Amino acid sequence: MNDAVDLFLAQWARERPDLDVSPMGVIGRMNRLQRLLGRGVGELLAEYDLERSEFDVLATLRRSGEPFQLTAKDLVRMMMVGSPAMTNRVDRLVNKGLVHRETDPASRRRVLVTLTDRGRELVDDAVAGHVANQARLLDGLSGQERERLSGLLRTLLLSLGDTAPEVP
Repeated sequence: MNDAVDLFLAQWARERPDLDVSPMGVIGRMNRLQRLLGRGVGELLAEYDLERSEFDVLATLRRSGEPFQLTAKDLVRMMMVGSPAMTNRVDRLVNKGLVHRETDPASRRRVLVTLTDRGRELVDDAVAGHVANQARLLDGLSGQERERLSGLLRTLLLSLGDTAPEVP
């Protein structure tokens, strides 16, 4: 059975037989997967009245451990987004009562973002649903195939310079 990318590759092979278009197969499939998987994740998070960007902030705070608090600067660094985008995300979460923002008493130039009790309850529920949804989205692969794919993707990410940030 062919996927949509196979059609594109066949067309390019016919039109430009002088080119090795195999990289298009890998990148094209990753792009299509991103859209399909993103849609599946977005639909699940909508059940919790969360945008993916909001969930990412809540999950980052939750997995940071007690007291579920990070500086705004650390959130920006860990999530690889700009300060304006982070400010908008945190504003929305403050308005929903899911996080609290305050000036750090130890340094008035730092802003602390902390999960509220309501935020922690919501993210704990949402992450359980999120993990189950991700498993469902990967049902087409065996456990061994998932591990192999994960390892290949890690290798590619590292080759492109995507390394883990230092944890605060």
